[in-house]
Amino acid sequence: MTLTFDRETYASLLAQYQPKVIKTDEENEQAITLAEELSHQVNRTLEESALLDLLIALIEKYEDKNYPMGESTAHSMLLHLIEAQSVKEADLVIVLGSREVVFQVMSGKQEITQEMAKILGDFFHVDSSLFEN
Repeated sequence: MTLTFDRETYASLLAQYQPKVIKTDEENEQAITLAEELSHQVNRTLEESALLDLLIALIEKYEDKNYPMGESTAHSMLLHLIEAQSVKEADLVIVLGSREVVFQVMSGKQEITQEMAKILGDFFHVDSSLFEN
């Protein structure tokens, strides 16, 4: 069964949530809250996924302008997300497979592979490209 994008359903979602260019931290928080709700929604529709993509683009634009990160590495991004989300080493062991791998990656002795980047992106609910150098 092929799913088709329903423009009327999407228009209804746009009318309901009224996404717009984000100009304040409060608007950004509201957009993040909605994006998180949509990203965790089971059986998300194509129209809801399109709204989520739009919100992510608006959030990224606002945050890039107002909170520039400068140059970051895959390793620094991993450490930042671990701290920001209060992730424990044991959580990463479950995700990456062993304490040794977690230690090597966290210490910067081992590069984050594309496979690890995908796994970490899913785990942290971020784009896996954040873990690419």
